[in-house]
Amino acid sequence: MADPRLATVAVTGLNATDNPGPGMGVIRALRHNPEFKGKIVGLVYDTLEPGIYATQWVDEVYLIPYPSEGIDALSARLHYINEQVGIDAIIPTLDSELPAFIALEPLLKGWGIGMFLPSQAQFQLRSKARLIELGKQADIDVPPTQILQDVKDLYTIHETLGWPLVIKGMLYGATICRNVDEAVAAYHKVAAQWGYPILAQRFLKGEEFDVVAVGDGQGGLIGAVPMRKTFLTDKGKGWAGISIRDPALLRITERFMQATKWRGPCEVEILKSTEGYHLIEVNPRFPAWCYLSAGAGMNLPEAVLELSMGHEVTPKTEFVVGRMFVRISLDQIADIEDFQALTTRGELRRAQDKVEP
Repeated sequence: MADPRLATVAVTGLNATDNPGPGMGVIRALRHNPEFKGKIVGLVYDTLEPGIYATQWVDEVYLIPYPSEGIDALSARLHYINEQVGIDAIIPTLDSELPAFIALEPLLKGWGIGMFLPSQAQFQLRSKARLIELGKQADIDVPPTQILQDVKDLYTIHETLGWPLVIKGMLYGATICRNVDEAVAAYHKVAAQWGYPILAQRFLKGEEFDVVAVGDGQGGLIGAVPMRKTFLTDKGKGWAGISIRDPALLRITERFMQATKWRGPCEVEILKSTEGYHLIEVNPRFPAWCYLSAGAGMNLPEAVLELSMGHEVTPKTEFVVGRMFVRISLDQIADIEDFQALTTRGELRRAQDKVEP
């Protein structure tokens, strides 16, 4: 069985913008272990994803087809990349690409490429449209949620959900709306960006907590680190946060794992209001802030790499409370030759010295 510390690992989601993908957090967590001497391969959709040019973190980069192009296109591209670099494991990090990677998992396993992902049934069960069903199955409180069949539903939805409410896309996007005009505008914006269906959820006032977790696929929990956001961007994204210990957050996460037998990483979003704790949503992959888990002493991306490669991982329970993350925005200097290579050939292969985190 191959050594994860020497593995060639492919990671997606290198779009490290003000609304960052999780890829760079995963990569930094893998390199957090000084014993990791493997290779990091970035799989990207656009030549300007900032993580491409983070040369101290990413060794090689390959363009891959957008999910809309179908699994055959992705399969063919991954076959080519595997022939070039010999991939040991892939850690996908974007909601929109997960169905394709889940479908390809048996094929990739035959090529010697490991992944540790939920099944299609698990992926669908935690979807926003089925959150109420999940809440009942796992005995977790969930805010009332309604699937919108048409924009005209917004003119009467206040009768059941009241104002304010939250308009959400199935994959991404959440906008707090205080009246029907704001709701209609949010509906059309989400539809234009992410398509249908669109959901409305009752807005509950309280404090949001997030838990990065990994399920073992049998109902157990490999590990979990709860976090409280301490600074938000104008898009509502966490720019800073702190690890906390709250048994109620861990109990909700454990119930989710038991009910779904979740396999792989996820982010459990929970709201604490005067009425108690409420499950807001479950994201089926690592969150962008997952590097905090490594910083807090429970390196969950590393655990997923080990599980992807067939190693057993002992459940983790200890992490450091009070460890913070604070994002930074900076300019990277890149070579135009790298951009041209990726644009013209769809790949960037470079030799570099490993830089310790």
